[in-house]
Amino acid sequence: MDAANTATGTATGTGTATGTGPAPTLEDVARAAGVSRATVSRVVNGVRNVDPAIQQAVQQAVAATGYVPNRAARSLVTRRSGAVALVVSGAGADTGRVFQDPFFGRVVSGVVRALRPRGVHPVLLFADGEADRAQVVAYLAQGGADGALLVTTDGRDPLPELLARAGLPAVLFARPAPGVPLDWVDLRHREGGALAARHLLARGCRRLAAIGGPADVPASRDRVAGFREALDGTAVRVAEADFTLDGGEQAMRALLAERPDLDGVFAANDLMAQGACLVLREHGRRIPEDVAVVGFDDSGAAVAARPRLTTVRQPVEEMAAEMVRLLLDRITGTAPADPAAVLFDPELVVRDSA
Repeated sequence: MDAANTATGTATGTGTATGTGPAPTLEDVARAAGVSRATVSRVVNGVRNVDPAIQQAVQQAVAATGYVPNRAARSLVTRRSGAVALVVSGAGADTGRVFQDPFFGRVVSGVVRALRPRGVHPVLLFADGEADRAQVVAYLAQGGADGALLVTTDGRDPLPELLARAGLPAVLFARPAPGVPLDWVDLRHREGGALAARHLLARGCRRLAAIGGPADVPASRDRVAGFREALDGTAVRVAEADFTLDGGEQAMRALLAERPDLDGVFAANDLMAQGACLVLREHGRRIPEDVAVVGFDDSGAAVAARPRLTTVRQPVEEMAAEMVRLLLDRITGTAPADPAAVLFDPELVVRDSA
């Protein structure tokens, strides 16, 4: 059989052989699932508007029969690669920091869980400079992936605009700059900061400090701004750090040197809160009896810290899954013309540190 016949046969119903016998076909799957061949084809090719119960029956029949679609042939029919790019942009040369931050791990977990049932695979890309950004745009434009899920650590990152200008499907984890027409998901960060402030005030804390992330990251600015606004004129000292454990330690040392009698600290992520707790204990401060500490994200660091962190939960996994939904709608042409924006609500999780 020549290459043309192989591609045609697979696209119209032949799977890839997995043993010495004939390969299972779409007809075999249809019989096992009790549905039509066309319905099986729609599920296998990732069409979205299939009843979930029918989709599950087909997926079980695929597993039972051992049917394996030929991805190359399927892409000839759908004109899609069956992959999406998860792009981490602006992390700088230290990509190891990305893997150490629980936030990114939660994004990956949410993306993989949302993609797996749809038969779509993630491709991890880093964009740390101008050349990397150009490579990401070229990779997508040439069909290496059908779209991009973009997580950026730099509020001035030009990559969102580059993707939008190229007309490539992309969804951003964070509100884009004005005039950049991309779908996006984000958290109500100001409300999260306000939740932390109100909790510390309710505990009786009045000598307050905050550890913010980089000033050029809008989420960090909004968290600290919400914290300030909810204090109703209560004075607060703010130290800037870099969302890392070490950064939280350095910021806490600076705050203690400036105000040794402080009794409440808000950190704009859990790693910095964990670093703050380490320094407070070094200085003989009891947590929360002497100083109450509230973090942000509800990451693995919040539970691993001692004491366990009171924190503002950001539902990262759910946000990542929503990014996947928006992107697949954009790829399949079922999304509205105007960019979509989805905002999630924060939640205070009270543990031992405050």
